[in-house]
Amino acid sequence: MAHKQNSLGTQAKGKVVAILGATGVVGTQMMCCLEERSFPVSKLVPLASSRSAGSFVDFCGEKIQVREATPEAFEGVDIVLGAAGDAQAKELLPEAVRRGCVCVDNSHAFRLDEDVPLVIPEINAQDIKNHQGIIANPNCATIIGLVPLWPLHKAAGVKRLIVSTYQAASGAGLPGLKELEREMACLVSGESVGKTTPFAYQLAANLIPQIGAFNEEGYTSEEMKMQNEGRKIMHLPELRVNCTCVRVPVMRSHSESITAEFDHPITPDEARTVLENAPGVRVVDDPSVLAYPMPLDTSDQDLVYVGRIRKDLSASAATNSLTFFCCGDQIRKGAATNAVQIAEYLV
Repeated sequence: MAHKQNSLGTQAKGKVVAILGATGVVGTQMMCCLEERSFPVSKLVPLASSRSAGSFVDFCGEKIQVREATPEAFEGVDIVLGAAGDAQAKELLPEAVRRGCVCVDNSHAFRLDEDVPLVIPEINAQDIKNHQGIIANPNCATIIGLVPLWPLHKAAGVKRLIVSTYQAASGAGLPGLKELEREMACLVSGESVGKTTPFAYQLAANLIPQIGAFNEEGYTSEEMKMQNEGRKIMHLPELRVNCTCVRVPVMRSHSESITAEFDHPITPDEARTVLENAPGVRVVDDPSVLAYPMPLDTSDQDLVYVGRIRKDLSASAATNSLTFFCCGDQIRKGAATNAVQIAEYLV
């Protein structure tokens, strides 16, 4: 779906593309992905809060001034890539739609709305055509887990998941990344870490088994996203998911341990063959040479790495279940790249 352009504005039939939240981690990565994938941009409109308005971003060899994100800023824009928070998305994206834009939004604001497609292109690109102006990008951990799970579902029919995620500090944005860097520097120098933000506790040399607010059943909002978004994306309203999300002291790339129960038998070797032929996946699975997915290897990559594929030893003989481990860059495939892939279907 990629289109070739040599420089900004030279692509025939190019699109005017706005980036809402252009100065954040995901917004910056979106611009990189547009350039890397030769997306046909005739004009880039970087938008951000009033604090960042007037600064400059680099795109296709040019410095482009950031504008304040207001409803009027969407006039003349074809496609909006949203990398802002829920509140700003709810306020501004309907205004963009009223001005004729199609929006691909990375926030949680619209993901579960019935009239908003929630899309991972490797899984349900056909849902894009049903949009009414807004297409939602799923949660990063959902994307990284479902990209390898989907081909296994097509082969054997998934019905139940037990998932543990190990999510990098940068999943909390630039503040999370900077906080981990600060805490690590404190530990190295022997200083006290002191007050921590945005995390509830010190993350360096620690794990925090909470991402998002808790509900009455003791699950966090991040944990419920895997079930609720997975059901919508895969069109499996009865999919059962038990998820635990943990923040880990890793800079970039999320990791997930997934045990999947299937309707039909599937062996580890069969699963490897399926995954080796699946889009968006790289199989790294050879224990004899210590080959398995790690977040360090997937950082700044678009593929989801999958390995440690094995039988579920806790399952009964009548249960068809496998366990695997996967890693993916939550800023790229988990956010920016997935959004640009969706936008490629709009040109």
